[in-house]
Amino acid sequence: MAHYWFASLRYKKTVSFAVSGVIAASVLNVIVPLYFKKFFDILTNGSAKDIIAKELISVLIIIGVLRLVQWVCWRVATFTASYAQSKAMTDLTDYCFAYLQNHSFGFFTDNFVGSLVKKVKWFGRSFEVISDRVLWDLLPLVVNISIIIAVLFQRDTYLGVGVLVWLVIFFTINAFFIRYKLKYDIQRSEAETKTTGYLADTITNQSTIKLFDGYDREVKGFGAINEELRRLRRLTWDFGNYFEAVQGFLMTFLEIGIFYLAIKLWQQNILTVGDFVLIQAYLINMFMSIWSFGKVIRHIYESLADADEMTAILETPYEVTDAPGARDLRVTAGRIQFEGVDFNYRQTRSVLRQFTLEVAPHERLAIVGSSGAGKTTLVKLLLRMHDVTAGRILIDSQDIAHVTQRSQRRQIGLVPQDPILFHRSLMENIRYGKPGATDGEVIAAAKAANCHEFISTLAEGYNTHVGERGVKLSSGERQRVAIARAILYDAPILVLDEATSSLDSESERLIQEALDRLMAGKTVLAIAHRLSTIRKMDRIIVIDKGGIVEEGTHEILLQKNDGLYKHLWELQAGGFIK
Repeated sequence: MAHYWFASLRYKKTVSFAVSGVIAASVLNVIVPLYFKKFFDILTNGSAKDIIAKELISVLIIIGVLRLVQWVCWRVATFTASYAQSKAMTDLTDYCFAYLQNHSFGFFTDNFVGSLVKKVKWFGRSFEVISDRVLWDLLPLVVNISIIIAVLFQRDTYLGVGVLVWLVIFFTINAFFIRYKLKYDIQRSEAETKTTGYLADTITNQSTIKLFDGYDREVKGFGAINEELRRLRRLTWDFGNYFEAVQGFLMTFLEIGIFYLAIKLWQQNILTVGDFVLIQAYLINMFMSIWSFGKVIRHIYESLADADEMTAILETPYEVTDAPGARDLRVTAGRIQFEGVDFNYRQTRSVLRQFTLEVAPHERLAIVGSSGAGKTTLVKLLLRMHDVTAGRILIDSQDIAHVTQRSQRRQIGLVPQDPILFHRSLMENIRYGKPGATDGEVIAAAKAANCHEFISTLAEGYNTHVGERGVKLSSGERQRVAIARAILYDAPILVLDEATSSLDSESERLIQEALDRLMAGKTVLAIAHRLSTIRKMDRIIVIDKGGIVEEGTHEILLQKNDGLYKHLWELQAGGFIK
């Protein structure tokens, strides 16, 4: 609720207008029945009809004016509330988006995309539900009941006490019921998140489902979690039905009891016929407000339960943060140093131990090793996807733990093994490397990356949308678009993470040519499984069990008879030649 409260306070003037309008309209809603009481008292006072008619018309005029003022108050409330609520919802969603984007890479690998989308969207929707219920239901209810009880006490103490006692009993039962039901609302919200996550996961992997004949399994799996969601929905709805049954009984008891008391007071000439009209009007007013009260509170708690998951994310500290007083990284040469670096994944599995490496400015370094040796971990640590467990990483003598993450990443370009593109045009995807680039600069980068030719053959050219994650392009085409993006980014340090793996020979040739242009004048770290692509690198290091076991050029490493690099080379190249 704190997040919602602060979002509302940003527009406190507008909110105050809305609240004032609701309060004024609610007060008038309780005052009008007093004039109807007067209307019926005049109607039954036994005076001449001409005199009665004039008095009745005067009362009707007053009622009309009060209703008109009430109408104006409601309009002020609705329009100002619409403005404040829409702005606050936008602020909350923007805040969720911004906070979410700053979470570490590890956070996103641990969460379903669909679940995160649902949490962000429902956080804003929950604010809408809660603010609506508070402003349009709870606030008028409080105002109405307060004035109604005051008026009934003024008419007769027994009337006021009777209604007050009934309200205490009613709200006490409500409080116990809602607190009991909340845990099931949270379970229902979690089940909906799980269902959304499963749905997103299977849609993302729909080709795998088809290729491995997983249709029946996935339909059954989705049906199982959807059935659990149905069970929890039914349970929470039935709780509401049970309470409405109790609520209806209590209201019937109050109505009959209060009119029985009114008859006794009328017999004693304490109440008039107009008082019966007033009591009925007030009871109808109360019943209309209170009947929805249970639902209102349940909706509020359900919305709080829906918002609870996003709130947990907003209150989860970032895994990787900027150090206090962190400065921007300044790259003048591009020297990289790993000094005694240890890294334990999840604080349990040791990946790197006392790892030391220096990469000279403009050096092109290849990193080779078996799967799980720690190659990709080096890149992730350099990009601060994770923080080192011990030791430090320096760029031009600046510890990356003491510079801002954004400034650091502006100095490092990355071409990953499987580039992910936005579902936007090719022009926008390439320009992402330099938002202010002209169309000419984008096209020049595309030509340097050897992707201009295939883009030119597309019906919409650079305006072609590539589909979610770039699925409308082949692997080689996505790779070349990523290289064009990196060319525009023009960072002094370049990381190539398996940039030519799993490609056909023609695509590899085109990409290798593009990479040669991209690497010019930069410090390069290239992770490679396909060793034929790194023969021209200035230096190759071989990693095994978290440390460097060999280093040198391609030719030097092949001269080591029992070397790991030579063994890997023979498996890939020599084995095929034989």
